[in-house]
Amino acid sequence: MKESSETKLLRRQNGMVGGVCGGLAEFTGISAFWYRLLFLILMLPGGVPGLLPYLLLWIVVPKK
Repeated sequence: MKESSETKLLRRQNGMVGGVCGGLAEFTGISAFWYRLLFLILMLPGGVPGLLPYLLLWIVVPKK
């Protein structure tokens, strides 16, 4: 995780869908690829395990 007093979780404006994975990547310092892969894997068993957390983060996390 980045060492900064101003680190906030924000969605990225130029995100692929909602900017959630890009925002998580920026916040934690981990590549957005890994978050996208995680949500894709969670979508495989029927969609709800991946779609629900993504939609909740999309609603709760503010835009940059």
